[in-house]
Amino acid sequence: MVPLWTAGPWTLLAALGLLSCCCFKWSEASRTSGTNSGRSEQQEEPSSLERVKRGWVWNQFFVVEEYTGTEPLYVGKIHTDSDEGEGNIKYTISGEGAGSIFIIDELTGDIHATERLDREEKAFYTLRAQARDRLTNAPLEPESEFVIKVQDINDSEPQFLEGPYIGSVAELSPTETSVMKVTASDADDPTYGSSARVVYSVLDGEKFFTVDRHTGIIMTAVADLDRETQDRYELVVKATDMAGQMGGLSGSTTVTIVITDVNDNPPRFPQKMYQFSVSEGAAVGTPVGRVIATDADMGENTDMSYLIIDEGDLFKVTTDVETQEAVVSIKKPLDFESKRIHSVIVEAVNKHVDSRFVDLGSFRDQTIVKVTVSDVDEPPIFLPAEGAVMEVQEDAKVGSLVGIVTARDPDVINKPVRFSIDPTTDHDTIFHIDTESGAITLGKILDRETAGWHNITVKAVEADNHTMASFSAISIRILDVNDNPPELATPYEAAICEDAKPGQLIHTISVVDRDEPQAGHRFFFTLPSEAASSRHFTLWDVKDNTAGIRTQKSSFNRHEQNVYFLPILVVDSGPPSLSSTGTLTIHVCGCDTEGAIQTCNATAYVMSAALSPGALIALLVCMLILIVLVLLILTLKRHRKGQRMAEDEEDMRDNVIKYNDEGGGEQDTQAYDMSALRNLYDFPEAKSCDSGPDIRSLPQWIQANRVGGGVDGAMAAATDFSLFKGYIRKKVEQADADLSVPPYDSFQTYAFEGTSSPALSLSSIHTLSTTSELDFSYLSDWGPRFRQLAGYYAPGKTEEEAS
Repeated sequence: MVPLWTAGPWTLLAALGLLSCCCFKWSEASRTSGTNSGRSEQQEEPSSLERVKRGWVWNQFFVVEEYTGTEPLYVGKIHTDSDEGEGNIKYTISGEGAGSIFIIDELTGDIHATERLDREEKAFYTLRAQARDRLTNAPLEPESEFVIKVQDINDSEPQFLEGPYIGSVAELSPTETSVMKVTASDADDPTYGSSARVVYSVLDGEKFFTVDRHTGIIMTAVADLDRETQDRYELVVKATDMAGQMGGLSGSTTVTIVITDVNDNPPRFPQKMYQFSVSEGAAVGTPVGRVIATDADMGENTDMSYLIIDEGDLFKVTTDVETQEAVVSIKKPLDFESKRIHSVIVEAVNKHVDSRFVDLGSFRDQTIVKVTVSDVDEPPIFLPAEGAVMEVQEDAKVGSLVGIVTARDPDVINKPVRFSIDPTTDHDTIFHIDTESGAITLGKILDRETAGWHNITVKAVEADNHTMASFSAISIRILDVNDNPPELATPYEAAICEDAKPGQLIHTISVVDRDEPQAGHRFFFTLPSEAASSRHFTLWDVKDNTAGIRTQKSSFNRHEQNVYFLPILVVDSGPPSLSSTGTLTIHVCGCDTEGAIQTCNATAYVMSAALSPGALIALLVCMLILIVLVLLILTLKRHRKGQRMAEDEEDMRDNVIKYNDEGGGEQDTQAYDMSALRNLYDFPEAKSCDSGPDIRSLPQWIQANRVGGGVDGAMAAATDFSLFKGYIRKKVEQADADLSVPPYDSFQTYAFEGTSSPALSLSSIHTLSTTSELDFSYLSDWGPRFRQLAGYYAPGKTEEEAS
């Protein structure tokens, strides 16, 4: 017979389960049975007092997971004390897995597992057991619940559910710097044995990183991790269960550790010297060249700034933010003749320096930039370059030297320079300049009082290349000469009262002088010799370029002399001293008791500044009277003008224009004397007068009748006059009744048609007779100007009908 401890793990586990069942059965033997036992006691009470034991003898069963045998695995046995082995009790189970996973022998109560169980899928099963009478199927015991627990074995390896992992650590971090944590999970039962106890280890990369055996925290193993050498590491971390003992299961994962950058590298120029060239005529700000310093770091650790260590007064450096290049450009104009090669030292400095790495060395680097200046043809330069100020006396003669302008060719060849004055700055050609020496001389006489400064522009060009030109502004100051005498500031007038007292100040005078001496003005006042002996007034020099006039006698009489003319001599301080004489007019006036001037004379008087109330009222009354007179005059003028306009409107005279020859026709009113329009003939007087009017003042047809003579002629003339007057009267009445015609009618008569007219004479004198055989109907074809005349001479109409 083989001992149980050598029969293998499965047999051992089965024996342990059976032993537990027996123990539970024995422990329950002393318990009384359930309802059925109680009922038996009542039945047996008269004959026996024997106690019936409790029938159920189990509580929990165990079954090993992952059983791989060919026969069903024995789990345990259920049994009741009422079972006497006669086979009249049937055992049944229900619940989780009953009938499929777990089966029971109805007679013996043995339970077997028919399937392979996995604790990781389900750790226990809850079932219910029942003992029934086989014949009646009646329950012999109350249904009881029991648990079948799946016993764990180490069948699950640890797994990294969150892998693969990616972590990071800064370069040059110290040893045992924590990088990240990895965690592995084991599905085995952590409460039973060591199946779920996991430990960690590094399989690949253990030279640079370690992992805590129990926590899974990955740490650095060295302190010299360099991102510039290797920027990432791939680790393989293994997790083993059974606390790492022999036979434990394991799992692994990949961990990527990225080395982040720190500013541990200074900038470095690839070259220690760069060479560039630039023209000396290049404008300020022109880029000369670009240099760049490299930095092994990345990100903002590569940001750097550039500085000029030498030649910083002529060149400047800026940083291109996109390329991090140093751009060297011109700060001031370069001069080939002064210096042809410039050595510029450019330094690169990190902007973000990490204090932890300052002991690694200087985080800056330098390089030399050699700039070669090339020569160009430059225009002349003036000395001084900003222009010059010259001075000249205003009394200097024509041709006098004002000053000399200097300019030179800055090139090495040093070509000769020629000078000229810009004509737009010297329109009057006041100055001349020598083309070779640059000497400026006067071309005209100066007058400081007219213009105290002259600003001209001098042009300097190379002798053989006039395109190379420069300009300089020259300011010429005209120095003052005392050539203008002082004069009284204004034509002074003063007034004094007749009762003026001696020593009374009459007036204060001042003078003006067009000159401006550098030492300032100083004027002296005196009375000329003819006025020095005057007993009326005295002069007082106040010494501040003013003088006062005082009275010398006690009283004046304006009726004897109302005006005094006092000559005053004014002399300036020179040199040379110039003088002039002015006159002060002094009026003698009448004053009131308070000294206020009332009137001076008939031509001029001075009113006091403050009028008395009576004088003010009188002045207002006078002004009111003047205003009324003006209004009356304007009213009368307007009334007369209205009357004349009414008379002109009523003058509706008719003008009869007489022509003694053909003239220019109806529209011609310019070739004759218009005075004939104002000569109205009185035909009745001509008839009654013995001698008659002047024959030369009558129309030609009247003259003809007068020449014919005799009484018959006079009678015929009278008859013709009556017809003519009647005709005119009718035409006037028609014109008055016609509203479309002008207010004045004009009637023309024609004495003779002319020699070249096809209609001969059209005079109304020859057409008064009704026996005329002329046909004037063709006049209507001559146009609108002859349409009315054609109506007058239409055939078959009398004069009355025509009118």
